[in-house]
Amino acid sequence: MEAAEGATMNRRTFLQIGTGAITAAALSPDLAFAAPPAVPSPAKFSFLPLGEIRPAGWLHRQLRIQADGLGGHLDECWPDVGPNSGWLGGTGESWERGPYFVDGLLPLAWQLDDASLKAKAMRFMNWTLDHQAPNGMIGPASNDDWWPRMVMLKVLAQYHDATADPRVIPVLTRYFHYQLDALPARPLNSWGKYRWQDEALIVEWLYRRTGDPKLLQLADLLQQQGYDWIAGFKDFQYTTPTTRAFLDDKQAGGNKAEGMQTHGVNNGQAIKAAAVRYLWNRDPAEQANYNRQVATLDRFHGLPNGMFSCDEHLAGLDPSHGTELCTVVETMFSMEVALAAFGDPAIADRIEKIAFNALPGTFTDDMWAHQYDQQSNQVQVGLNSKPWTTNGTEANLFGLEPNFGCCTANFHQGWPKFTSSLWMRGPGDGLAAMLYAPCDIDTTVAGHRVHIKVETDYPFREDIRITVTPEVSTAFPLHLRIPAWAKNASLRVNGASLPSVQILPGTFATVERTWKPGDVVELRFPMTPTVTRGFHQSLSISRGPLVFSLDPGESWVKLRDRGPTADWQVFPKTPWNYALKIDEASAPHIEVVESPVGAKPFAASDIAVRLRVAGRRLDTWRSEDGVAKPVPPGPQPSNAPEETLTLIPYAAAKLRITAFPQLRP
Repeated sequence: MEAAEGATMNRRTFLQIGTGAITAAALSPDLAFAAPPAVPSPAKFSFLPLGEIRPAGWLHRQLRIQADGLGGHLDECWPDVGPNSGWLGGTGESWERGPYFVDGLLPLAWQLDDASLKAKAMRFMNWTLDHQAPNGMIGPASNDDWWPRMVMLKVLAQYHDATADPRVIPVLTRYFHYQLDALPARPLNSWGKYRWQDEALIVEWLYRRTGDPKLLQLADLLQQQGYDWIAGFKDFQYTTPTTRAFLDDKQAGGNKAEGMQTHGVNNGQAIKAAAVRYLWNRDPAEQANYNRQVATLDRFHGLPNGMFSCDEHLAGLDPSHGTELCTVVETMFSMEVALAAFGDPAIADRIEKIAFNALPGTFTDDMWAHQYDQQSNQVQVGLNSKPWTTNGTEANLFGLEPNFGCCTANFHQGWPKFTSSLWMRGPGDGLAAMLYAPCDIDTTVAGHRVHIKVETDYPFREDIRITVTPEVSTAFPLHLRIPAWAKNASLRVNGASLPSVQILPGTFATVERTWKPGDVVELRFPMTPTVTRGFHQSLSISRGPLVFSLDPGESWVKLRDRGPTADWQVFPKTPWNYALKIDEASAPHIEVVESPVGAKPFAASDIAVRLRVAGRRLDTWRSEDGVAKPVPPGPQPSNAPEETLTLIPYAAAKLRITAFPQLRP
């Protein structure tokens, strides 16, 4: 911890440097170079340093749930990230799991200002920073794969932003110089070839701080050796569910290599490729490339929860197919990077949809267990051989490491990186509300300290209150995202409306003024239920960023104990096969029932909002091997009695129907 304490003492020096170039004296003699002026970023927005955004309200409770669950205790009960980890100098797992774990543990620790979690993260930081090989390589000597180091690079950048630890810049510089020399003879392959953009992001991060010209060469080489995702999506071939035969190169037409291009996590990480390229080439066309990737995945594999199917390869539009948890958190991070780069409010809308639905929907309420695959139409959690394209029978169990342990190590980044993306630095040296959740921000604007307090129960409620408290009256613009779904949104400052400020859905409303201590901004985003069409013209219902599902009741059956946690099967208690008496025109009149937001924001025991709709049982729609058959196409007839159905937020329903057939009049 001595290094961490020293880093804190250097924080003021770092702030004076800002994002400018590190002088040659700051590097060891063998790395000294004539540093040019600071390299400006073309990104429309920039992230605040880790620790300047602190969760509050329900978000603080949610991060605390993660810290008190597997997120804060995994190293105590799972040897792969325990004391014998190769990333701690041991002889244990030496590939991706240690870096994955600390990639979420570290931001969680600093956001909660939790000394115990910081100490756990520092073990990984100190070992990595203090055990660099003489040639510049980092990480366990027993494994020289480029891929896991790409993850640790993201951790080191976050750690430097939080602490300004003087070890980080020299270590990264040595490593990148080493890699530049080594890549021609030992090029990217396997996972690293398809995930090159994650490293290029950190190469760009370092280049803006040092101006090292060798980093330009490295970024170019990474892109040359990496898979061209942009070209792949211009000529997208994977429009149907991936089959095992397709991935078996021993069968006619099989091509195992293409499994990397259909792999869900690879695609989730690839969504940032255009944004990372934009940071280097400054080509405005990269935003169209990003939009093409997302729209293509939506068109052929999109699901009602904001994600695309991948169990674990691209699996089509049927909402009974699943989505891997690693893909959820990697997609979120990719979109957060794209949001900063392009500044498009539509990206923020999608992040919120995933964060408030797919992310919490794949965990138990206490976050001591998770699924590998979640389903939008999930009528049983058990040892099912269907519908997975390539996964095993335990894929949708709730447990410690169902199916495969990558998600056990990697899920930790979801909520903390969402928190890091709530507010950013924006145009005109202003601040921007990018995503909405309760939080506190302490940062510097125009040379003055500014505290911002966001009080809200969003996404469960419509109102957001923002208190701006600069240390002295300070002029700067405040950019406030207006969600695309928020028709008739309103904005008031100190109780007064601002006729000169445009408040249009899908844009930023910018308030430019001299802010005085205690100024209050009030936002209201009216949340009207809406219907979205999907697979077989099925109906999914949303209210604001929340997606709603029918919960058929849950009977939890323990399959096996796993130390402090367990693996669970879940079976329905009541029927789930309903058609809804609803359409786009009548959706705004759905009954909404609100309750207080509870201790566990996304738990069925603390449901903050319910919708009530009419429907009838559809006996022809059944399950097979514990999986709901595809949604019957088109409006369906039913002679069953009409019932009033209660829909709850997607994440609260661990068994659920989210995509419904429409009832024929």
